[in-house]
Amino acid sequence: MPGHLARRFQQIAVAVFLAEVEAAGFDLTPVQYAALAAIAANPATDQITLAGLIAYDRTTITGVIDRLTQKGLVVRRASARDRRSRELLVTDEGQRTLRAITPAVEAAQRLMVRGLTKTEARELIRLMQKAIAAANDLSRAPLREGAAERQ
Repeated sequence: MPGHLARRFQQIAVAVFLAEVEAAGFDLTPVQYAALAAIAANPATDQITLAGLIAYDRTTITGVIDRLTQKGLVVRRASARDRRSRELLVTDEGQRTLRAITPAVEAAQRLMVRGLTKTEARELIRLMQKAIAAANDLSRAPLREGAAERQ
């Protein structure tokens, strides 16, 4: 069943990511990494937009940002456009972390598909993207339009 397989692959993906990142000396979860990378690619974004960029629940993204802020990787500042809104920016430490963690993240990606040839891995990713795009609107945390191309 595809749902069961997707859940199993997610379990493996998280375990591999955490193992590689920890072995490299970092303490980031996959969601924290996704948020940090998305903020770096979209400076001064707000939390609601960030949630859409990484397809994460809008009500729980605050906790992710809180942890990144506590680690000194992200800062919040008042928006110049809307005083009620807070913009997110990656700190210098966050930029250094992104650069340094990249080899571990890339190694994790390779490990996740190690039983496949390069062609099979590309096909798996293509099919996953196609299935996810077709069902995006069914998610409680849909990916915002245009964000899929960046992933």
